[in-house]
Amino acid sequence: MAVADYAHLWEPRPGWLNTASYGLPPRPAWEALQAALADWHVGATSWEPWDASTVRARESFARLIGAPAADVFVGSTVSAALAPIAAALPDGAKVLTDSVEFTSNVFPWQVHADRGVEVVTAPSEDFVAAIRPGVDVVAVSVVQSATGTVLDLPAVLAASQRIGALVVLDASQAVGWLPLDITGVDALVAHSYKWMMSPRGATFGYLSPALRDRCRPLHANWYAGSSYYGTAMELPADARAFDQSPAWFSFVGAAPALELLEEIGVAEIHRHNIGLANEFRAGLGLPPGDSAIVSADVPGADEAFTAAGVRAAVRDGRLRASFHVYSTRTDVQLALDALS
Repeated sequence: MAVADYAHLWEPRPGWLNTASYGLPPRPAWEALQAALADWHVGATSWEPWDASTVRARESFARLIGAPAADVFVGSTVSAALAPIAAALPDGAKVLTDSVEFTSNVFPWQVHADRGVEVVTAPSEDFVAAIRPGVDVVAVSVVQSATGTVLDLPAVLAASQRIGALVVLDASQAVGWLPLDITGVDALVAHSYKWMMSPRGATFGYLSPALRDRCRPLHANWYAGSSYYGTAMELPADARAFDQSPAWFSFVGAAPALELLEEIGVAEIHRHNIGLANEFRAGLGLPPGDSAIVSADVPGADEAFTAAGVRAAVRDGRLRASFHVYSTRTDVQLALDALS
């Protein structure tokens, strides 16, 4: 089935081109969340049925990135998910990131400056060349939030492996539309409220077994330890030891949204999103690209979009429009008409 066959599962107002800020929930996710909220309102059930959604969401995310579910942990934010990895770095480690990297994948490393951890940057176009001896961690987004630049992951992995550097990815702007292969990746974290179209508060992380053995579960809690009271802490031997206590309702919405992504197929969504993004790029006189996010220098775009009811974003002074499964050619034309 094509993406268009699922269009009835969303009800966006025309002109929503801002999935890079947050995604719109499909009907199964919205209805599951409303049902849970209704039960909460009157105390109709215990919490265990809501937590079953956490299990489903974890397994669905694992399938989306091609990882065993045992290597996936759940949490609430990208920065908190990265904290145990950053804390495991030796004193004096050097971390390389992109010069426009979103700060959730910068600050968790930078707070260790007092013990000599150094964060250095390189622009996207020179990023692979900057992976040189002396770099201990390559921490970078698979798709850049500000520009939509798609990482050359095979090249990054090859360069990192040559010098023995860890590869830690923020895939918040990628999972849900960009096919991914995590072979050779040490860690990958992603918030689900953008391209996975889930309520904010459900984050997922992949930890390779080798890296996991080097990290301490800094957020150890009742959920990971499966114990309500006392000092008998028995953490799982797999990535679930790094679970943060889940925000139930966020995962209630996440499970059906992620499962729908699987049903439609990321490859099909990728084809749909890139097609619309490139149609928009062509209308702006730009060459085709490989991203669902279009960043362009269009003076007055914010005002023109506001007047036409088109919702996009401005990042670093540039227009940022993003296209996802519920976007249509009508949205593209509405945006181009506004800019003309």
